[in-house]
This record gives sequence, structure tokens and C-alpha cells, in this order.
Amino acid sequence: MAKMIHSMIRVLEEERSLAFYTKAFGLEIADRLDFETFTLIYLSNSESEFELELTVNKGREEAYDLGNGYGHLALSVSDLDAEHQRLTDLGLNPNKIVEFNRDGALLARFFFITDPDGYKIEVLQRHGRYK
Repeated sequence: MAKMIHSMIRVLEEERSLAFYTKAFGLEIADRLDFETFTLIYLSNSESEFELELTVNKGREEAYDLGNGYGHLALSVSDLDAEHQRLTDLGLNPNKIVEFNRDGALLARFFFITDPDGYKIEVLQRHGRYK
């Protein structure tokens, strides 16, 4: 059976992205592979073995075009309201909390936040299928 191990995004400024993901989600560098024209930085935390791979292409100066195919990354938290307040207090400007209902029952509570390169990140309350 296949096991998902990481997702990769391209980022423009390494330090800016590292600061965001550390501050917002407690992700730390698990590994760093430096090559002549690019650097791969793997981020993780103790909550999951899944990693976020940041690819930094050396010498690039213009922002990446995210296009219309990218959706979002998703993380779950035990206390959505507290996490929303924490990110707000850090000045990271999360969007408002949304409740998503289906057939009269709560399916999900979540909000989105945007990283420095424009990637959307969904933060979900742990509930139902979103554990």
C-alpha cells in the first residue's frame, strides 16, 4: 500500500517561508538538501510523519504563478478558535472561521490562511473525517 510522505511547493524567499511555517504551524526543518541551482527543505512536526517540502530555486526573483490548478494544504487542530486567535495575535491575518453543514449536520469548521507566496492553507477543527 502506498504511503503519502510529502507535498512540495516552490517558494521565493527561504527565510520568509521558514519564518511563516515555523510561526504558524510549528514546523521545523527535518532535512535540508542543497544543490547548485536549488535547495530542498523538508519541514515537519511531531504531529505527523507527513512533510512539507519547500523548493527554493536559486537566482529566481519573480513570484511564482500559482495558476488555477492548485487547491490548498490542510492541517487539523484540536481547538480551532484558539488557533485562529493565536494566528491573529501573530499578525498572520487568517480568514474568518466558516461552518460547513450538510443535511443539517456539521461537516467541518475551518478557516484559510495564506502563506507569503500566496499558497492557501486550510485549518480544520478535528472532527469527523478531519482528524
